[in-house]
Amino acid sequence: MSDIVLVHGLWNRGWMMARMAKRLRTRGHQVRVFSYPTRADNLDGHADHLHSFVRAEETAECHLVGHSMGGLVILNMLNRYDDLPPGRVVLMGTPVKGSNVVKRLKGLPGHGFVFGKTRENLLKGFQVSPSGRETGMIRGTREFGLGQIAGRQNEPNDGSVCVSETELEGLNDTVDVQVSHSEMLISAEVVEQVDQFLLCGKFKKGA
Repeated sequence: MSDIVLVHGLWNRGWMMARMAKRLRTRGHQVRVFSYPTRADNLDGHADHLHSFVRAEETAECHLVGHSMGGLVILNMLNRYDDLPPGRVVLMGTPVKGSNVVKRLKGLPGHGFVFGKTRENLLKGFQVSPSGRETGMIRGTREFGLGQIAGRQNEPNDGSVCVSETELEGLNDTVDVQVSHSEMLISAEVVEQVDQFLLCGKFKKGA
């Protein structure tokens, strides 16, 4: 039985991960959900709190699953701490190359309020996947979501994050799923893919 920590994305709280947590528990996993005020701190601050959350329970293995900005929080933590139990990482629609939506909206009034202290972090992203951890990326391809207020993207995307924004050196596997950015949290297919990767280090192709 594996211990899994779920980390939600921007503008959400832990309850948004409830359905995914329930489905993973029915598959035999122990699941905890990390809830945090997304706009109130930068990635370093959120990652520090996630680190404390993960370390609060003794476990031989701990898998990390992050949606959108939650994946950035996970990557930040893994880049800065080396005292965590082993485990795999699944990122879901995480803009590891920096968010095009945030870039497009940067000049608009209220931009700082909307994205809070994470604004600059959302623009930068990461260069490589965490060392020593098998990491997979689930990418949505149904163009529907709040990200469209910044205009249509001329490439495959999930309505908020483009597939190209999820490309990260060192990923062990990727899979495209016909869901929008928010639908990832309620999709049974996404849960199946998360479960598959956490168990095997590879996604189920042709699911």
